[in-house]
Amino acid sequence: MRWPGGPAVQAGIALAALALLPLVLGGWALGFVAKTMVYAIAALSLELLVGGTGLVCFGQAAFFGIGAYAAALLPWPAAVLPAGIAAAALYALAVGALSLRTRGVYFIMVTLAFAQMAYYVAHDTPLAGGSDGVYLYAKPSLGPGLELDRPLVFYGCALASLALVFGGLALLRRSRFGRALAGIRANEQRMRAAGYSTYAYKLAAFTVSGAIAGLGGVLFALADGYVNPELLSWHFSGAALIMVILGGIGHLRGAVVGAFAFALLQELFKSEAVFGAWSRHWQLGLGLTIIACVAGLPRGLIGLVSRAPR
Repeated sequence: MRWPGGPAVQAGIALAALALLPLVLGGWALGFVAKTMVYAIAALSLELLVGGTGLVCFGQAAFFGIGAYAAALLPWPAAVLPAGIAAAALYALAVGALSLRTRGVYFIMVTLAFAQMAYYVAHDTPLAGGSDGVYLYAKPSLGPGLELDRPLVFYGCALASLALVFGGLALLRRSRFGRALAGIRANEQRMRAAGYSTYAYKLAAFTVSGAIAGLGGVLFALADGYVNPELLSWHFSGAALIMVILGGIGHLRGAVVGAFAFALLQELFKSEAVFGAWSRHWQLGLGLTIIACVAGLPRGLIGLVSRAPR
Protein backbone atom coordinates (compact mmCIF):
# COMPACT_ATOMS: atom_id res chain seq x y z
CA MET A 1 0.00 0.00 0.00
CA ARG A 2 1.24 3.47 -0.80
CA TRP A 3 -0.42 6.74 0.15
CA PRO A 4 -1.36 8.61 -3.04
CA GLY A 5 0.59 11.69 -4.07
CA GLY A 6 2.25 14.27 -1.87
CA PRO A 7 0.81 16.51 0.85
CA ALA A 8 -0.99 18.77 -1.66
CA VAL A 9 -2.66 15.81 -3.38
CA GLN A 10 -3.65 14.26 -0.05
CA ALA A 11 -5.13 17.56 1.13
CA GLY A 12 -7.08 17.86 -2.14
CA ILE A 13 -8.45 14.32 -1.76
CA ALA A 14 -9.51 15.05 1.81
CA LEU A 15 -11.29 18.27 0.81
CA ALA A 16 -13.03 16.49 -2.07
CA ALA A 17 -14.20 13.79 0.34
CA LEU A 18 -15.57 16.42 2.72
CA ALA A 19 -17.36 18.11 -0.18
CA LEU A 20 -19.07 14.82 -1.09
CA LEU A 21 -20.14 13.94 2.46
CA PRO A 22 -23.50 15.79 2.23
CA LEU A 23 -24.50 13.20 -0.39
CA VAL A 24 -24.41 10.46 2.24
CA LEU A 25 -24.82 12.32 5.52
CA GLY A 26 -27.56 14.49 6.91
CA GLY A 27 -29.05 15.80 10.14
CA TRP A 28 -26.86 15.47 13.20
CA ALA A 29 -23.93 13.84 11.39
CA LEU A 30 -23.66 16.68 8.86
CA GLY A 31 -23.76 19.26 11.64
CA PHE A 32 -21.10 17.34 13.56
CA VAL A 33 -18.72 17.36 10.59
CA ALA A 34 -19.38 21.08 10.00
CA LYS A 35 -18.60 21.93 13.62
CA THR A 36 -15.49 19.76 13.54
CA MET A 37 -14.27 21.75 10.53
CA VAL A 38 -14.68 24.88 12.65
CA TYR A 39 -12.51 23.26 15.33
CA ALA A 40 -9.99 22.41 12.61
CA ILE A 41 -9.77 26.11 11.72
CA ALA A 42 -9.00 26.89 15.37
CA ALA A 43 -6.36 24.15 15.40
CA LEU A 44 -4.78 25.56 12.22
CA SER A 45 -4.57 28.99 13.82
CA LEU A 46 -2.63 27.49 16.72
CA GLU A 47 -0.45 25.39 14.42
CA LEU A 48 0.82 28.63 12.86
CA LEU A 49 2.22 29.57 16.27
CA VAL A 50 3.28 26.22 17.69
CA GLY A 51 4.52 24.43 14.59
CA GLY A 52 5.33 27.40 12.41
CA THR A 53 6.93 29.82 14.85
CA GLY A 54 7.75 27.78 17.94
CA LEU A 55 5.40 29.74 20.21
CA VAL A 56 3.28 27.62 22.57
CA CYS A 57 0.25 29.83 23.16
CA PHE A 58 -2.30 28.95 25.84
CA GLY A 59 -4.69 31.80 25.10
CA GLN A 60 -6.16 30.80 21.76
CA ALA A 61 -9.60 30.49 23.34
CA ALA A 62 -9.70 34.27 23.86
CA PHE A 63 -9.46 34.99 20.12
CA PHE A 64 -11.93 32.22 19.27
CA GLY A 65 -14.41 33.45 21.90
CA ILE A 66 -14.05 37.11 20.94
CA GLY A 67 -14.89 36.25 17.34
CA ALA A 68 -17.95 34.33 18.52
CA TYR A 69 -19.14 37.13 20.82
CA ALA A 70 -18.63 39.73 18.08
CA ALA A 71 -20.90 37.68 15.82
CA ALA A 72 -23.54 37.34 18.53
CA LEU A 73 -23.52 40.95 19.76
CA LEU A 74 -23.22 42.82 16.47
CA PRO A 75 -26.62 44.23 15.42
CA TRP A 76 -25.79 43.99 11.70
CA PRO A 77 -25.75 40.33 10.60
CA ALA A 78 -24.09 41.11 7.26
CA ALA A 79 -20.97 42.41 9.02
CA VAL A 80 -20.44 39.61 11.54
CA LEU A 81 -17.63 37.91 9.63
CA PRO A 82 -15.29 40.89 9.13
CA ALA A 83 -16.18 42.28 12.57
CA GLY A 84 -15.40 39.00 14.34
CA ILE A 85 -12.09 38.60 12.53
CA ALA A 86 -11.11 42.23 13.15
CA ALA A 87 -12.01 42.10 16.86
CA ALA A 88 -9.99 38.93 17.40
CA ALA A 89 -7.04 40.30 15.41
CA LEU A 90 -6.98 43.55 17.40
CA TYR A 91 -7.00 41.70 20.71
CA ALA A 92 -4.28 39.36 19.43
CA LEU A 93 -2.21 42.38 18.40
CA ALA A 94 -2.50 43.88 21.89
CA VAL A 95 -1.81 40.58 23.66
CA GLY A 96 1.09 39.75 21.36
CA ALA A 97 2.69 43.18 21.76
CA LEU A 98 3.00 42.52 25.50
CA SER A 99 3.37 38.75 25.79
CA LEU A 100 6.03 38.39 23.08
CA ARG A 101 8.44 40.32 25.33
CA THR A 102 8.60 37.13 27.42
CA ARG A 103 9.79 33.63 26.53
CA GLY A 104 9.22 30.00 27.36
CA VAL A 105 6.91 29.18 30.23
CA TYR A 106 6.49 32.89 31.00
CA PHE A 107 5.03 33.42 27.52
CA ILE A 108 2.61 30.54 28.10
CA MET A 109 1.47 31.98 31.43
CA VAL A 110 1.06 35.52 30.10
CA THR A 111 -1.12 34.36 27.17
CA LEU A 112 -3.15 32.27 29.60
CA ALA A 113 -3.59 35.31 31.86
CA PHE A 114 -4.88 37.45 28.99
CA ALA A 115 -7.29 34.70 27.96
CA GLN A 116 -8.62 34.36 31.50
CA MET A 117 -9.02 38.13 31.69
CA ALA A 118 -11.25 38.02 28.60
CA TYR A 119 -13.12 35.08 30.15
CA TYR A 120 -13.90 36.95 33.35
CA VAL A 121 -15.01 40.04 31.44
CA ALA A 122 -17.54 37.89 29.57
CA HIS A 123 -18.52 35.83 32.62
CA ASP A 124 -18.77 38.44 35.38
CA THR A 125 -20.08 41.52 33.60
CA PRO A 126 -23.39 42.22 31.85
CA LEU A 127 -21.47 43.40 28.79
CA ALA A 128 -21.75 39.99 27.11
CA GLY A 129 -24.70 38.47 28.94
CA GLY A 130 -22.72 37.20 31.92
CA SER A 131 -22.72 33.48 32.66
CA ASP A 132 -25.99 33.05 30.71
CA GLY A 133 -24.29 33.85 27.42
CA VAL A 134 -25.83 35.41 24.32
CA TYR A 135 -28.17 34.04 21.67
CA LEU A 136 -27.65 34.75 17.99
CA TYR A 137 -31.15 35.49 16.69
CA ALA A 138 -30.34 36.59 13.13
CA LYS A 139 -27.88 34.84 10.84
CA PRO A 140 -26.42 36.47 7.72
CA SER A 141 -27.14 35.40 4.18
CA LEU A 142 -24.58 34.82 1.43
CA GLY A 143 -27.15 35.63 -1.23
CA PRO A 144 -30.65 34.67 -2.37
CA GLY A 145 -31.37 31.17 -1.11
CA LEU A 146 -28.02 30.99 0.69
CA GLU A 147 -29.08 31.71 4.27
CA LEU A 148 -26.57 30.39 6.79
CA ASP A 149 -29.31 29.02 9.02
CA ARG A 150 -29.71 26.23 6.44
CA PRO A 151 -27.47 23.27 7.41
CA LEU A 152 -26.23 22.52 3.89
CA VAL A 153 -25.36 26.17 3.21
CA PHE A 154 -23.47 26.46 6.48
CA TYR A 155 -21.62 23.22 5.74
CA GLY A 156 -20.45 24.64 2.42
CA CYS A 157 -19.40 27.88 4.12
CA ALA A 158 -17.42 25.99 6.79
CA LEU A 159 -15.74 23.82 4.16
CA ALA A 160 -14.83 26.83 2.01
CA SER A 161 -13.42 28.63 5.07
CA LEU A 162 -11.35 25.59 6.03
CA ALA A 163 -10.00 25.29 2.47
CA LEU A 164 -9.12 28.98 2.32
CA VAL A 165 -7.37 28.94 5.70
CA PHE A 166 -5.47 25.74 4.86
CA GLY A 167 -4.43 27.03 1.43
CA GLY A 168 -3.51 30.45 2.77
CA LEU A 169 -1.32 29.01 5.51
CA ALA A 170 0.33 26.63 3.03
CA LEU A 171 1.22 29.58 0.80
CA LEU A 172 2.38 31.59 3.81
CA ARG A 173 4.75 28.81 4.87
CA ARG A 174 6.36 28.79 1.44
CA SER A 175 6.71 32.56 1.33
CA ARG A 176 9.67 34.59 2.57
CA PHE A 177 7.66 35.48 5.66
CA GLY A 178 6.97 31.82 6.41
CA ARG A 179 10.61 30.86 5.96
CA ALA A 180 11.60 33.63 8.34
CA LEU A 181 9.18 32.21 10.92
CA ALA A 182 10.75 28.76 10.42
CA GLY A 183 14.15 30.30 11.01
CA ILE A 184 12.92 31.94 14.21
CA ARG A 185 11.57 28.60 15.38
CA ALA A 186 14.91 26.91 14.70
CA ASN A 187 17.27 29.58 16.06
CA GLU A 188 15.96 33.03 16.92
CA GLN A 189 19.34 34.41 17.98
CA ARG A 190 20.87 33.53 14.63
CA MET A 191 17.96 35.22 12.82
CA ARG A 192 18.51 38.39 14.85
CA ALA A 193 22.20 38.26 14.04
CA ALA A 194 21.26 38.00 10.35
CA GLY A 195 19.38 41.30 10.63
CA TYR A 196 15.79 40.09 11.03
CA SER A 197 13.44 41.89 13.40
CA THR A 198 12.19 38.71 15.04
CA TYR A 199 9.78 40.55 17.34
CA ALA A 200 7.94 42.08 14.38
CA TYR A 201 7.72 38.71 12.61
CA LYS A 202 6.38 36.97 15.70
CA LEU A 203 3.86 39.75 16.35
CA ALA A 204 2.60 39.51 12.76
CA ALA A 205 2.25 35.74 13.08
CA PHE A 206 0.46 36.12 16.43
CA THR A 207 -2.00 38.61 14.93
CA VAL A 208 -2.71 36.43 11.88
CA SER A 209 -3.25 33.46 14.20
CA GLY A 210 -5.73 35.46 16.26
CA ALA A 211 -7.62 36.55 13.14
CA ILE A 212 -7.95 32.93 11.96
CA ALA A 213 -9.15 31.86 15.40
CA GLY A 214 -11.67 34.72 15.28
CA LEU A 215 -12.98 33.35 11.98
CA GLY A 216 -13.47 30.00 13.67
CA GLY A 217 -15.33 31.71 16.52
CA VAL A 218 -17.69 33.47 14.14
CA LEU A 219 -18.49 30.19 12.39
CA PHE A 220 -19.04 28.48 15.75
CA ALA A 221 -21.54 31.17 16.77
CA LEU A 222 -23.36 30.78 13.46
CA ALA A 223 -23.47 27.01 13.89
CA ASP A 224 -24.72 26.94 17.49
CA GLY A 225 -26.73 30.16 17.56
CA TYR A 226 -25.52 30.58 21.13
CA VAL A 227 -22.30 31.81 22.75
CA ASN A 228 -21.27 31.42 26.39
CA PRO A 229 -18.13 32.36 28.36
CA GLU A 230 -16.82 28.78 28.36
CA LEU A 231 -15.56 29.41 24.85
CA LEU A 232 -12.96 31.75 26.35
CA SER A 233 -11.85 29.42 29.14
CA TRP A 234 -8.50 27.67 29.30
CA HIS A 235 -10.23 24.34 28.58
CA PHE A 236 -10.70 25.27 24.93
CA SER A 237 -7.11 26.48 24.65
CA GLY A 238 -5.97 23.13 26.02
CA ALA A 239 -8.25 21.26 23.62
CA ALA A 240 -6.84 23.17 20.64
CA LEU A 241 -3.30 22.39 21.74
CA ILE A 242 -4.20 18.70 22.13
CA MET A 243 -5.59 18.70 18.57
CA VAL A 244 -2.28 20.04 17.22
CA ILE A 245 -0.20 17.57 19.24
CA LEU A 246 -2.46 14.63 18.45
CA GLY A 247 -2.33 15.30 14.71
CA GLY A 248 1.37 16.13 14.60
CA ILE A 249 3.15 19.41 15.29
CA GLY A 250 4.67 21.08 12.25
CA HIS A 251 2.10 19.86 9.73
CA LEU A 252 -1.01 21.70 8.58
CA ARG A 253 -2.62 18.38 7.72
CA GLY A 254 -1.82 17.24 11.24
CA ALA A 255 -3.90 20.05 12.76
CA VAL A 256 -6.92 19.06 10.68
CA VAL A 257 -6.47 15.34 11.35
CA GLY A 258 -6.02 16.05 15.06
CA ALA A 259 -9.22 18.11 15.20
CA PHE A 260 -11.26 15.32 13.59
CA ALA A 261 -9.62 12.64 15.75
CA PHE A 262 -10.25 14.62 18.94
CA ALA A 263 -13.90 15.28 18.06
CA LEU A 264 -14.53 11.63 17.09
CA LEU A 265 -12.88 10.34 20.27
CA GLN A 266 -15.02 12.67 22.36
CA GLU A 267 -18.21 11.41 20.74
CA LEU A 268 -17.07 7.80 21.05
CA PHE A 269 -16.39 7.97 24.77
CA LYS A 270 -19.58 9.94 25.41
CA SER A 271 -21.70 7.26 23.70
CA GLU A 272 -23.90 5.35 26.12
CA ALA A 273 -24.59 2.78 23.40
CA VAL A 274 -20.88 1.83 23.41
CA PHE A 275 -19.76 2.37 27.01
CA GLY A 276 -23.03 2.38 28.94
CA ALA A 277 -22.76 3.97 32.39
CA TRP A 278 -19.01 4.48 31.90
CA SER A 279 -19.82 7.18 29.35
CA ARG A 280 -20.34 9.55 32.28
CA HIS A 281 -16.57 9.33 32.84
CA TRP A 282 -15.70 9.98 29.21
CA GLN A 283 -12.86 12.35 30.11
CA LEU A 284 -10.92 9.46 31.65
CA GLY A 285 -11.13 7.33 28.52
CA LEU A 286 -10.32 10.26 26.28
CA GLY A 287 -7.30 11.23 28.36
CA LEU A 288 -5.88 7.70 28.44
CA THR A 289 -6.34 7.34 24.68
CA ILE A 290 -4.57 10.63 23.97
CA ILE A 291 -1.69 9.64 26.28
CA ALA A 292 -1.38 6.32 24.44
CA CYS A 293 -1.42 8.06 21.05
CA VAL A 294 1.22 10.60 22.05
CA ALA A 295 3.43 7.89 23.58
CA GLY A 296 3.08 5.53 20.62
CA LEU A 297 3.13 8.19 17.90
CA PRO A 298 5.61 10.91 18.86
CA ARG A 299 5.14 12.53 15.44
CA GLY A 300 1.36 12.46 15.78
CA LEU A 301 -1.24 10.75 13.64
CA ILE A 302 0.18 12.36 10.51
CA GLY A 303 3.34 10.35 11.17
CA LEU A 304 1.41 7.24 10.13
CA VAL A 305 1.52 8.53 6.55
CA SER A 306 5.32 8.53 6.44
CA ARG A 307 5.45 5.15 8.20
CA ALA A 308 2.93 3.48 5.89
CA PRO A 309 4.37 0.44 4.07
CA ARG A 310 5.24 1.02 0.43
